[in-house]
Amino acid sequence: MENNGLIYPFSAIVGQEDMKKALILNIINPRLNGVLIRGEKGTAKSTAVRALADILPEREQIADCIFSCDPNDDSFWCENCRANFNKETGKIKKGKMRVINLPVSATEDRVVGTLDIEQAIKKGEKRFEPGILAEANRNILYVDEVNLLDDHVVDVLLDAAAMGVNSIEREGISYTHPSRFVLIGTMNPEEGDLRPQLIDRFGLVVDVRGERDVDSRVEVIKRRLSFEADPKKFVKEYENEQKELAGRMENAKKILNDVVYSEGCLSVAAEIAIAMKVDGHRADITFMKAAVTNTAYRGDTKVDKEDLFIAAKLSLPHRMRKKPFEEGVIDFDRINDIIEKSVL
Repeated sequence: MENNGLIYPFSAIVGQEDMKKALILNIINPRLNGVLIRGEKGTAKSTAVRALADILPEREQIADCIFSCDPNDDSFWCENCRANFNKETGKIKKGKMRVINLPVSATEDRVVGTLDIEQAIKKGEKRFEPGILAEANRNILYVDEVNLLDDHVVDVLLDAAAMGVNSIEREGISYTHPSRFVLIGTMNPEEGDLRPQLIDRFGLVVDVRGERDVDSRVEVIKRRLSFEADPKKFVKEYENEQKELAGRMENAKKILNDVVYSEGCLSVAAEIAIAMKVDGHRADITFMKAAVTNTAYRGDTKVDKEDLFIAAKLSLPHRMRKKPFEEGVIDFDRINDIIEKSVL
């Protein structure tokens, strides 16, 4: 939702609290492995993702590196930074995280990049033309209508998401670069399903629908019309809320590694996973990451029951074991009962 180049403020979105929470938690902690937002059209899915641009945090990056390598973490540097960058003397600059759009129509070459084979054969030099996965490194990779992506592109995304690198091989020549990103997908389930392998890669999943409360719907209309009438004034009205939210996220990132949890929290995660019959152990791990991140977002450093409730809501529903043609329905009453009776 843009008007004269101005983006609708994230803070001005009415309702959709789970969606907003899932996006915020992923910005604070990219290790949550992204979020899938499912819902009918016109429920602010794309608006929320694009609105993130204004509240994304700044980070340090190596100047002139096309992959925005992190000067403080050499474990995922590109070949050039590994060979030439010196933290004591190299140039470092500040830059904001960005939302990189991956169009559904993108070809595999556009996504992974291309290698100049002629240059390699004649001069023995690797010349790489970056693709979307290069641009996405340390940023948000956004795919609208992710369920409509070509299978080849989905496979590339799965590989990059799993390994944190993008590998290209042409005519026996290979090139690898870092590609760690927060994957955000939006989709309307009425337009087709998502491959199980891809949906499992999303750490968090939220289902959204239009507001059912009259007052909330009225507020949606009011704000939309106000934005269209005078976008500059509208954006200005939410400036302080935007700054407050950005500051809160920045603080959460700073204290994230200080958050602690008890053995009781781990037992709750395991007990809920068993009770809900979720697939594999990825759910338990993501559950704890989400709980820890929500704790930091609250500005606290000790995981409590509120964090566990939110983690269960966002990280488990899409990992329910279910039979073919059967919808997995999560029993939140059972989950709440387990958490309430737990001793943390």
